[in-house]
Amino acid sequence: MRQKKRRFVSALMAFAIAFQMTAYATVSMSGPGTQETAAANNTTVSTNSTTTGTGTSKIAEPTIQSEGAVVIDAATGTVLYGKNQNTRYYPASITKLMTALLVLENCQLGDTVTFSRTATENLESGAVSLKLTEGDKLTVEQCLYGLLLKSANDVANGLAEKVSGSVSGFAGLMNQKAAALGCTGTHFVNPNGLNDSNHYTTPYDMALIARAAFQNDTLRKIDTTLSYKFPATKNAGERTITMGHKMMYSTDSRYYPGIIGGKTGYTSKAGNTLVTGAEKNGVRLIAVVMKSKSTHYADTKALLDYGFAKSTNTQEPGNSSDIAQPAAPAQKKGWNQDNTGWYYIKDDNTKASGEWLQFSDATYWIDSNGYMATGWRKYNNGAWYYFKSSGVMAKNTWIEDNSKWFYLGGEGYMLKDTIIDGRYRLNAEGVWIQ
Repeated sequence: MRQKKRRFVSALMAFAIAFQMTAYATVSMSGPGTQETAAANNTTVSTNSTTTGTGTSKIAEPTIQSEGAVVIDAATGTVLYGKNQNTRYYPASITKLMTALLVLENCQLGDTVTFSRTATENLESGAVSLKLTEGDKLTVEQCLYGLLLKSANDVANGLAEKVSGSVSGFAGLMNQKAAALGCTGTHFVNPNGLNDSNHYTTPYDMALIARAAFQNDTLRKIDTTLSYKFPATKNAGERTITMGHKMMYSTDSRYYPGIIGGKTGYTSKAGNTLVTGAEKNGVRLIAVVMKSKSTHYADTKALLDYGFAKSTNTQEPGNSSDIAQPAAPAQKKGWNQDNTGWYYIKDDNTKASGEWLQFSDATYWIDSNGYMATGWRKYNNGAWYYFKSSGVMAKNTWIEDNSKWFYLGGEGYMLKDTIIDGRYRLNAEGVWIQ
């Protein structure tokens, strides 16, 4: 009887201590959109997460119908899945992502592009155009909308001439840039992707190009615009042009949340090609599909679903291209792990607790119990923050929680009652109003 009484008193004291620690904590661990506590459940706050407190589940590889495909982690360049990812294919209009990137690196948005006869007439039969003619003048910004939304080949030629003086000169610049990005199976001869036996790339190389392209804020903004008023030119009045990538439209059955950019392509030789960048819970993926027969959207969805599941399933604290991996064994300076979680030993050999840690451009929060935070936290300034499964504080990204979408701004805190990218409205609780 005495032994049972001692056990009861011990349990009561433990509960009181735990309650007191919680009462003095500066950070709340329940998150918006959920009534459960992340720490209590030891799970990543994500409806699609496959990581649990008991380990990880095996993820089935996607079934891809297209001839070539790849999905990479944009932060590290790691290939998460590939099918003939190093095989050369005709790219068609996904070429224009490279064109847009080089234009933004070499021009100002307000610069004038004057179209030549060569730019507007040197097109194969049936090529998409905006019916531009010699002498038409547009700004670089207007041209980029025509390039990425309408996929206009005459616009691509005009931009190439603006940057390099000729299409052939611009193609040389494209090849230099491809090599600098690490592409080994790529050769471009034009800025638009029209058929040419010497114009080719691989799914992996195209993912590297898209990775660089989607790091450009202006490109992403233009490339996720659904409609644009294109100005009048000599042969046509003002008209509305629309985005060709169907996964960006919330009203389309192929819609995929979190897309940050993409480009479609098609020629008779290339088949359907598609590049898509997407972010979810702080993870950015690039998916590329080549030589498809109308399965490009289904294949892309399968690649992204697999990539996000695998990224969540395998990510470790500090798993960033800028951050060294946590140190082991335990109790050495730096990151350590035990059965409870990850913790950090500082240079003075004390354990970090109730404080921020900053490494390069990655920020971590260490809870008052001495362990690295993951999931939602409400700091003492009243702002909500989200820490990925790697522990890195999410910034400039969307987070999905219980089928609700929240946006973490550049300072890391959740934004409320505002509009993101000119089209995503957040309510007073920070939830995207769909």
